[in-house]
Amino acid sequence: MARKTPLTVVALMVSGSLLLSGCTVTADISDWWSETFGDASGPPEVKEEFPYVREGRIFQDTGQDAEMRFAVTGLERTDDYTVMYYEISYPDEFSGPNRNLSMAHTLVDPLTGRVYRQFLDEGGLKYGSESPNQDGLYPVHDGVTNEYVRYFPRLPDEVAQITFVGSGLGAMTGIPVQDVEEERPDPENPNGADHLTPDDPPPNGENLTFANRRPDGEAVADEGWVQSFVDSEVASTTRDGDREIISLHSDVMFEFDRSDLTSEAEDVVRRAATTLADNVDPDEPVITVIGHTDSLGEEAYNDDLSVKRAETVRDLLAEELGTDYTLEVEGRGEHEPIAREGGSDDEAARARNRRVEFSYVFDTTAEATEEEYDDDGLGAAQRNATWPAPYSDDPGSVVAEGELEGVRLEVYPLRRDGAYVIGTVSLTNTTDQPTIPDMGGQEAIQDGAPEQFSKGTLGGFQLLEPEGALVRYVAQMDFGEGRYSSFADEVHMLQPGNTYNLVTVFPAPPVDVEELTLRAGPFGEFEEIPVRY
Repeated sequence: MARKTPLTVVALMVSGSLLLSGCTVTADISDWWSETFGDASGPPEVKEEFPYVREGRIFQDTGQDAEMRFAVTGLERTDDYTVMYYEISYPDEFSGPNRNLSMAHTLVDPLTGRVYRQFLDEGGLKYGSESPNQDGLYPVHDGVTNEYVRYFPRLPDEVAQITFVGSGLGAMTGIPVQDVEEERPDPENPNGADHLTPDDPPPNGENLTFANRRPDGEAVADEGWVQSFVDSEVASTTRDGDREIISLHSDVMFEFDRSDLTSEAEDVVRRAATTLADNVDPDEPVITVIGHTDSLGEEAYNDDLSVKRAETVRDLLAEELGTDYTLEVEGRGEHEPIAREGGSDDEAARARNRRVEFSYVFDTTAEATEEEYDDDGLGAAQRNATWPAPYSDDPGSVVAEGELEGVRLEVYPLRRDGAYVIGTVSLTNTTDQPTIPDMGGQEAIQDGAPEQFSKGTLGGFQLLEPEGALVRYVAQMDFGEGRYSSFADEVHMLQPGNTYNLVTVFPAPPVDVEELTLRAGPFGEFEEIPVRY
């Protein structure tokens, strides 16, 4: 699944992804496309319109949060890797060494959920444009454009467009991938090392360029998957790469300290069997039934109870599915909690940790069924994907707003991007003092929310379906070995009078959902937020 990729390893082809040329697409998506865009029944035409430009205010470690212009001038796929060319300039004044506090540069395939980061050396320095002093810092001059080159793992051949995050200016969707036989030549006379001090800018109109260092045998790059979480009172679904986990909450399934199913639970398991039959990859028909408990009671007793409960569910599942599947059982007791117990809502956390899970490899070619599970949350297992969102630097008009302790929140329309929706909000410090707003992430953890999907300053944000029971949490990027990164911007110190645009990414709802409710942490809930392509 997720791994660190040496340069010598070619990125794996991802089966079942939606191609952007000569492609097929599931019936529900093509029907939605036709209904939405008329005669345009196929994917959108991929046009190369470089540069792709985004402007806005970014967080700096010194608090000099300057306006920045970020332009992607090329994204090229060679036989060895993917090369990104971009330019940065700052129209406003700032001085001294500053570091951009955005997440690492990341390429995301919004259809499959694969994510790719830059090649780094053993010291953590980036390949491509070299830092003149080998410290990761680059000279910046007011109004001067810096040109950069960065190297990523080679994208699979079928990926025609990506979403780029990491500039500090939100998600840049629909960036086309250009296939080339060889990469561009290095800068002829790199001048970055000649203009290291603020009083020594380059001649008027001259860009700063840097010596180029191609990845070598020490180069490694993180690859991973977007991990998403959809929840209801009865069940939740976690999707991470090609693996999916449907979790049935034990309080719905069993009486206290019992391992026999309630009558309600039998119906839930039978309906879950229908979902599994639709979603399990027929080439890997293995379903692992896993029991979990909370931390109350003796560890050995909880281990035994979790096994017995998993076995009970396995037996009923076998009746429903027949002999086409291999059903395995595991009991993990109290050892893998997903919510933090002992907080302000301890019982809610314990209830979430008491669960029975179905873990399996999902079928990426499966179409949505006509069966509806919204009432009990089992519809969370449906994967809803459209085409990658076209590029836009316009978030649209503000559709909702609120204010809390001197910070104004403005909400923009949600935007579909492949299997995800991008939420854009802006924060403005209306006071005369720097402030770090409480966005509710820590509070969500304490209130029994799943800890992995509630981290970060925007971890308290969720999307709710007005007509259903499903809650969609902010997605994570999973790079393996316990290394995660929130698929959302972090909120740092807001400087007085400044406005910052931030994005959060969620698993997408069904294609016919046109409005969602945004739960924005301590700012409250905002209804009827439109979902647009």
